[in-house]
Amino acid sequence: MFIATFGEIAANTLITERDYTKPFFISPIDLQPVKACGVTFHDSLVERIIEERAEGDKEKALLIRRELLEKVGADFNTVKPGSKQALELLILLKENKLWSQYLEVGLGPDAEIFTKASPLASVGTGAQIGVLPTSNWNNPESEITLLINSKGVVVGVTLGNDVNHRDIEGRSALLLGKAKDNNAACALGSFIRLLDMSFTLDDVRNLDVQLEVEGLDGKIMRNKNTMSNIRRDIADIVGQCIGPYNSYPDGVALMLGAMSSFNHGRDGEVDDFTHKVGDIVRISSPRLGMLVNQVQHTDEVSDWKFGISALMKNLAQRSYI
Repeated sequence: MFIATFGEIAANTLITERDYTKPFFISPIDLQPVKACGVTFHDSLVERIIEERAEGDKEKALLIRRELLEKVGADFNTVKPGSKQALELLILLKENKLWSQYLEVGLGPDAEIFTKASPLASVGTGAQIGVLPTSNWNNPESEITLLINSKGVVVGVTLGNDVNHRDIEGRSALLLGKAKDNNAACALGSFIRLLDMSFTLDDVRNLDVQLEVEGLDGKIMRNKNTMSNIRRDIADIVGQCIGPYNSYPDGVALMLGAMSSFNHGRDGEVDDFTHKVGDIVRISSPRLGMLVNQVQHTDEVSDWKFGISALMKNLAQRSYI
């Protein structure tokens, strides 16, 4: 049965005043909450420390980044979190007054895992993604996202964009919720690839991920990253997300952390990257397809109207429950 053309569906997905009587692309998950990891990669650990020391001021970041990398940058990348060597490095940094709360999750045994989006709050490919209009330092975060069932077994994988506000989180880690959990700030898709004999967790551990941001002015920022650079193993992170102390009866989506460094601007500009309204963000991997979204302010994106109560009413109207 013909429903609509791909172009018609994409157009109705992107516009602010969406026609809910017509089809549009949605996130590939529904009742699963979305959790996300922080500082699981070397670059993200260094960048979070820089944000903190710059107190959210991106103008200070260049100088702080240079100083920090000269002192300890290489050390971060050579130790396993939670190991004896990592804990010794953590003590040394404290003694040299270089302690940061991010070092506790970057070097210590416990991963940083926070709530990114509520059930039904994520958006799919083609949709607008939101950045706060008050933010002047923000970026996309291209992340491999695991789909985990209620028993803690990884059953599928998709691409994700954990939209982040660096100026807000840099002011205080207690503002993480404001920096991360906003309207249309979590994009997933465009589909879920199920794990099987031809695509296993070992394949996930070595995936390459491309990130491209193209502005309305034609300027482009690109990054290529690989999951092989992750500093914690996938199995360890999954075990810290779901288990005896954390149950998810409908399963959970888990974003594994950002692999990209955003310490350069568009087309090689010597500046920290930040979004502009209208940016097109493309996150892709040869075995997972492509996730494409356009940046808009959070108060201008399509309202989130379809929650769990709306889902129950919809199912009841169609006599499914």
